[in-house]
Amino acid sequence: MNIFALFEARVREALEALTRSGTLQPGLDLGRVVVEPPRDPTHGDLATNAALVLAKEARTNPKALGEALAAELRADPRVAAAEVAGPGFINLRLAPEVLHDVVRAVLADPEAYGRAAPNSVPGPVNVEYVSANPTGPMHVGHGRGAVFGDALANLLAATGRDVTREYYVNDAGAQVDVLARSAYLRYREALGEAIGAIPDGLYPGDYLKPVGEALAQAHGRDLLGKPEGAWLPAVRETAIAMMLERIREDLAALGIRHDVFFSERTLQEGGEGGAVAALLAELKERGLVYVGRLPPPKGQLPEDWEDREQTLFRTRDFGDDTDRPLLKSDGSYTYFASDIAYHRDKYLRGAREMIDVLGADHGGYVKRMQAAVKAVSNGAANLDVKLCQLVRLLRAGEPVKMSKRAGEFVTLRAVIDEVGRDAIRFMMLYRKNDATLDFDLAKVVEQSKDNPVFYVQYAHARVRSVQRQAREAFPDLDPADSARLAAADLSGLTDPGEIEMMRLVAQYPRVVEAAAAAHEPHRIAFHLYEVASSLHSFWNKGKDLPQLRFVNATDRKSTEARLALVEALRGTLASGLAILGVAAPDEMR
Repeated sequence: MNIFALFEARVREALEALTRSGTLQPGLDLGRVVVEPPRDPTHGDLATNAALVLAKEARTNPKALGEALAAELRADPRVAAAEVAGPGFINLRLAPEVLHDVVRAVLADPEAYGRAAPNSVPGPVNVEYVSANPTGPMHVGHGRGAVFGDALANLLAATGRDVTREYYVNDAGAQVDVLARSAYLRYREALGEAIGAIPDGLYPGDYLKPVGEALAQAHGRDLLGKPEGAWLPAVRETAIAMMLERIREDLAALGIRHDVFFSERTLQEGGEGGAVAALLAELKERGLVYVGRLPPPKGQLPEDWEDREQTLFRTRDFGDDTDRPLLKSDGSYTYFASDIAYHRDKYLRGAREMIDVLGADHGGYVKRMQAAVKAVSNGAANLDVKLCQLVRLLRAGEPVKMSKRAGEFVTLRAVIDEVGRDAIRFMMLYRKNDATLDFDLAKVVEQSKDNPVFYVQYAHARVRSVQRQAREAFPDLDPADSARLAAADLSGLTDPGEIEMMRLVAQYPRVVEAAAAAHEPHRIAFHLYEVASSLHSFWNKGKDLPQLRFVNATDRKSTEARLALVEALRGTLASGLAILGVAAPDEMR
């Protein structure tokens, strides 16, 4: 039950009534009319901007239109009050029965509350996230993108979207050849050679020792003494496979899965140069490729900048700041060419909406790839790029020292093993993705209000505790019997704390809908903290005022009503935590 959608439809009905009466002319654009929570909760339960956004087109005063619309809405028995405020907003105070109906709607299926049926919204969406190079273990920064992308995919699925979760494996190009050379060094080490210090330009981490040992076991001494061209393909294949397996294991420890692992190398394989060559041929045929020179970039010139004729893609025609090169000076493809071919492949697989989750260092990538997607899809597809800012790893406020054994960074798996999946997932989502995140290893395991993940999980566990107390006070009462709770008399839920809890439950479907539309899963985490705070606050009031306790052994009626309310809160918490990929515990240990 989404009361915002329900009353937005009611506002539109009222506007139609005003049109029939001649107060408004027909044909007004209602596209900007919304119903939302008022900025100040003391003003009511809902607010609409209808009078404000329609007044100019209707050639009338916003307040006058607001009064006419408010009068129509007051006739609805579900509206206790409708008042015009400020420049023309209408604040609505609902009859108590409306919030009671919300509680009963949640009880029908608590953990499905706020969610749409799977695949009920047309149009698939492709979410690509993590896509870390398979050249080493994942670090904490990768973890942020992984958690964000996974929660976003969950969020879109919760609103009825058909979501494909994808990982782009960068298994082509120079970096995987460097990986192979580094692994070959560890192979020689596994055979007993003293390899000394790792040369500059190779990957120094001990994480490649198991790769060297696997190569030694598989090939013995057969690869020694051969030219690089003879051993590099086999070593590269083994190294990539083992690095990917480690990445999959780390992701699984975070509860993250992908539907597709797409190999970059496949874009350059096959007849006549593969998908990248096919892309260039298509772009040339459409007149979107030319040979020319680019002006020097503004500011200090990069060391690798060359003033030369290049094969360029007309990305400016599709909104980019400049045209982009498709071939390097040695004739090989640029990374951009492969990226275009990859997104073209997504489009050919049916994706019309694409989301890429990338690190903060990819800021320059956004416009060019959005232009490329427009070009290869003839405007039929769109791309949203979400950048995840850096993670500063702290311990009790002090920066965490790097691990030389890991190759000068702290591995994601080490953090998972120390603080657990739930702390990482919730705290990675308790800040907007484009803001730098301070992740304090000591703070995220504290059992206090200052630790949001504990505070929210404790709220869910507290509801379970209330339900256990109710069983002890009333042995014949089953707090898990949703049908019986839905039949409870809720008219006694009149305390401001109870009303706040019902309002927050009522807001949840709108929060899910808005978070999915904006691609911002942090909104779910913020809302869950508000829900938890309302529950804990009311619990604390009950310590001083026995009549407000959730379970009152001398008042079965109020106990049943509050059990219905807290089960609705629990369903909201469980639904939101599932979207975030965080457990909803029955007890805190």
